[in-house]
Amino acid sequence: MVGVATNSAQNLQSVSRHGNMHDDLLASQTTITDQIRLSETKEYMDIILQEESEPELDIYKEGWESDRVNPYKNAIVPDRKVINVKNFAMPTPGYITSPYGYRPRFRRMHKGVDLKVQIGDTIRAAFDGKIRLTKYERRGYGYYVIVRHENGLETVYGHLSKFLVKPNDYVKAGDPIALGGNTGRSTGPHLHFETRFMGYAINPTAIFDFDNQTTHTDTYTFDKSTFERGRNYNPYKGRERYYASTKNKKGSKATAGGKVSHKVRKGESLSKIARRYGVSINQLCRLNGITRSTKLQVGRVLRVK
Repeated sequence: MVGVATNSAQNLQSVSRHGNMHDDLLASQTTITDQIRLSETKEYMDIILQEESEPELDIYKEGWESDRVNPYKNAIVPDRKVINVKNFAMPTPGYITSPYGYRPRFRRMHKGVDLKVQIGDTIRAAFDGKIRLTKYERRGYGYYVIVRHENGLETVYGHLSKFLVKPNDYVKAGDPIALGGNTGRSTGPHLHFETRFMGYAINPTAIFDFDNQTTHTDTYTFDKSTFERGRNYNPYKGRERYYASTKNKKGSKATAGGKVSHKVRKGESLSKIARRYGVSINQLCRLNGITRSTKLQVGRVLRVK
């Protein structure tokens, strides 16, 4: 059986591998129910990158069955807590299409990040833990899963098309837990991903480096005064990926020296990279001295502008 590798943190000696190709095959062959309407991901991306969608209601505080969803309602939360995040897996290799943060237009916080997926993509547990909830909410998250982890965090995965687990199942980091979808209050297929500590919605970019598919460090320090802040060690800080494929977006291409580069990740092609940055394949080939038939090696850095 061929193993599916999960990423390791930047200063981690080694991380055990989780999941396997068989799980991926089963997940990709799963039939999605008739109520899930297929739509083209590219069309969705073109729309969502131009017009910000309304954030979901906070299931831990508002809306529906809050007592059941939020067991931390009356808990005493420490001001600071160091959390071990070294044994992890990325929930999906998709990039950020909508960031964490306050939405002035809707006067509401977006309590997680939205990650690009296609309907039927495998969604994986971020850390070891136990499935706490698998539910459906048509007004908000659609099909969603909440996982309680051994490191004290909880993660939320929303707008799914199918569950691959049930409550009280134990999962390891990287295990398939669901399939990506477009259920609930969603304008197109994506994964809504949250990281929580005792009910507090932490900015996922404070823990995960989504550009490089890893964690920033082996530990994350929760702090009541800073948990909404992300971390970005990218030398091109300021060029947000969720604007990357929008042409002529003011400020979206600002980089040191005016140049933009991209590190190739598993499964990426020239066409995918070109669409992401709003450039042509011919331009990528010209800038990097390659042809359309060049095989891209994972980790290779391409100049895109």
